[in-house]
Amino acid sequence: MSAGSVPSGYEVKDPGYPTPQENYLTNSKGILSWAFTLDHKRIGMMYLVGVSSAFLLGGLLALGIRLHLFAPDGILFNNGLFKWLAPDKAPNDIYNQVFTLHGAIMVFLFIIPSIPAALGNFLVPVMLGAKDVAFPRLNLSSFYLWVGGAVFFVMALLASGLDTGWTFYTPYSTTTDSSVILATTGAFILGFSSIFTGLNFIVTINTMRPPGMTWFRMPLFLWATYSTSIIQVLATPVLGITLLLLIAERTMHIGIFDPEYNGDPVTFQHFFWFYSHPAVYIMILPAFGIISELISVHSHKRIFGYRFIAYSSIAIALLSFIVWGHHMFTSGMSPITTIIFSALTFTVSVPSAIKVFNWVATMFKGSISLTTPMVYAIAFIFLFTIGGLTGLHLGTLATDMHLHDTYFVVAHFHYVMVGGTVVSFLGGVFHWWPKMVGKMYSEAGGLISAALVFIGFNLTFLPQFILGSRGMPRRYATYDPEFAPLHQMSTYGALILGVGLFVALFVLIMSLINGKKAPANPWGGATLEWNCTSPPPFYNFERAPVVGDPYEFGDIRWDTELDRYVKVVPEREVVPSKTPAETPAHAGE
Repeated sequence: MSAGSVPSGYEVKDPGYPTPQENYLTNSKGILSWAFTLDHKRIGMMYLVGVSSAFLLGGLLALGIRLHLFAPDGILFNNGLFKWLAPDKAPNDIYNQVFTLHGAIMVFLFIIPSIPAALGNFLVPVMLGAKDVAFPRLNLSSFYLWVGGAVFFVMALLASGLDTGWTFYTPYSTTTDSSVILATTGAFILGFSSIFTGLNFIVTINTMRPPGMTWFRMPLFLWATYSTSIIQVLATPVLGITLLLLIAERTMHIGIFDPEYNGDPVTFQHFFWFYSHPAVYIMILPAFGIISELISVHSHKRIFGYRFIAYSSIAIALLSFIVWGHHMFTSGMSPITTIIFSALTFTVSVPSAIKVFNWVATMFKGSISLTTPMVYAIAFIFLFTIGGLTGLHLGTLATDMHLHDTYFVVAHFHYVMVGGTVVSFLGGVFHWWPKMVGKMYSEAGGLISAALVFIGFNLTFLPQFILGSRGMPRRYATYDPEFAPLHQMSTYGALILGVGLFVALFVLIMSLINGKKAPANPWGGATLEWNCTSPPPFYNFERAPVVGDPYEFGDIRWDTELDRYVKVVPEREVVPSKTPAETPAHAGE
């Protein structure tokens, strides 16, 4: 619909392009204005830079692992450079430290905080129509706690390294001479950052919804963020206590986990996985929220089964606390206990499957635009479905006994965490990038990045399912020559995946340099963040947004004259200008 064909009694309600007034990026200048900011948008952008840097470091370590495994006896860590850098360490020791730091950095510094802390901080208040989060100072402190935790991990890298695996399993972690205390202290600090973020979002969503935004008029990204926050607040303290006990064990030998002092190492596994399996959903639940937004907006169709998707997020959060035992089927638990945990594992797959079915139903007969975010969303559905279905083999007692601690587990984990969380994170960044920075990126470049990531990822990890089913154990620096072709295929895939990620980074950076100005609503979305200019003003909205159905696209049309999406509403619905300060910030039912 063009602007010249607006029906009688209707008018275009469109914030259009940014007004000359300053936005959140320009309202104050200087490093200190960013370092001490309380603006949730700036904190979200600082998190985005931080977690992306951690992702870059963890990804380079992953490429090092794959290059080393190109040959059965190893390549990379055997050469003269590493012998010169670490003359007192054998190639296998270097390999152990590299894959440990890769896992620890990726899990604790990137995947867990990536979507909640970066995108969540930016989007939650704007989606609520609020000026900021409930506790802005707590929000800033959570970022600096993340920085502090990152510093401890870098110190562990520069000191004696870390070779325990990212799980810090005892009794090895209580006896090794590597930097276990530095790394676990870093993870402990990061836990506080995660708790602060979750607590802030729970209070913000409970108390700062505007009048008219009931629970079932919230965007599904907010439902996913709320469910994630529940896990962060309830499960993360268990990890903190466990890591403190591990530090006490190493320093005081008090006999908690170490059999030498009458401790029980299996107790550590119970404590660790009681947190770390819910942590899997800290990683993937926000990704579900992103995909719900992307599928609906880029299909230009109301989300199918809104309440089922919302309730399934809460169900996943609750069920995640009672399935940790499936990580320990081979640790000597009683047969009845393993059977119970196996059954519970299958139960938690039901709400995840509900989401996938509803996303596919949303796309059915939708007006799908194959934009970069939508292509990433479709890739997510394909990759996450493979990750979920292969999880059934690991939840089944008979098959898990054969596949446990093989490359099958590595492939499954990466299909869920990278094919799921990372791909949805990339889709979310491309989706909200115009809103965050006010610039459009090259659509062709974004599609190329999505294609390379999809091809490279599958070429990397599909061969690992075969490796695991044939008995190739994970975490080995060398292997039998019969596994070489599959390992080499995996290495080629990792290189393609790396190129795809660098293309995505290049496309986003170039948009800052020469991207055209972004309209307020480049995709035709109906949630509140598309009602403010791009980038948003300092207080998010120039006038109080009117709460409506977040998935009602009937009044959003493409204007051929303006070359952007606009909202066409009856004249009586156009409200007078009102500043956010005049809007009551309370929960309205």
